[in-house]
Amino acid sequence: MRVFVTGVKGQLGYDVMNELEKQGLEGIGVDIDEMDITDADQVNKVIKEAAPDAVIHCAAYTAVDAAEDNEEICRKVNAQGTENIAKVCEELDIKMMYISTDYVFNGQGERPWEPDDEREPLNVYGQTKYEGELAIEEHVKKFFTVRIAWVFGVNGKNFIKTMLNLGKTHDHLTVVNDQTGSPTYTYDLARLLVDMIQTDKYGRYHATNEGLCTWYEFACEIFKQAGMDVSVAPVSSDEYPAKAKRPSNSRMDKSKLTANGFQPLPTWQDALSRYLKEIDY
Repeated sequence: MRVFVTGVKGQLGYDVMNELEKQGLEGIGVDIDEMDITDADQVNKVIKEAAPDAVIHCAAYTAVDAAEDNEEICRKVNAQGTENIAKVCEELDIKMMYISTDYVFNGQGERPWEPDDEREPLNVYGQTKYEGELAIEEHVKKFFTVRIAWVFGVNGKNFIKTMLNLGKTHDHLTVVNDQTGSPTYTYDLARLLVDMIQTDKYGRYHATNEGLCTWYEFACEIFKQAGMDVSVAPVSSDEYPAKAKRPSNSRMDKSKLTANGFQPLPTWQDALSRYLKEIDY
């Protein structure tokens, strides 16, 4: 099976390519230098030349706060870029997997979000990812929309690396304690996505590591597992204003995974422990 992967320089795309190789599948990876997803003609040409059986679309504009000031480019990448790929998949009648986000929901309440819940994004990034979802649903018959959250991987920036770096120069930090979700290791996620793309169990899914925490609890566990003596104090989001509004509830219902025969991911604490062994800090 030939699988075309976008965004291979990012955390997830990088791990997806490694997982394809591990499973003996052929991965054709591109990033912006090989294919600018906002250029419809280029997308058409590159994907058709690659002649894949499926596309895993990881490329995205993910700078959540910057998106508030750069709505046009964010939409061009996340909505129009996704639509460009979807149209080629439609024409070739091949599977397409779109990596989406918990940010398509309004982030209120405490109930875990289900895959078919109403989408009501809070910020520009979430809105453009939602528009990407609509493009897939409009054009592709064989689609997987996989919403992920709180991602960390070896290749790229993430919350864990930020905390570890701050911990080297600070013995006290404050971290928000009123946003709840599940940290997700791209290594674990990649395995699930590659397993999934080989099936015909299409539709919307949620995929994160098991277990819940706040960012404050996540930070405490990072320093504990890393053996760093850093004290962390919980604060509210109001004390830590960001340009883009963040969801307070990023709990995701993942029961559809097991219902369709896919393995749930390990706990986030277990994922963190394995991750720390992989990186230099």
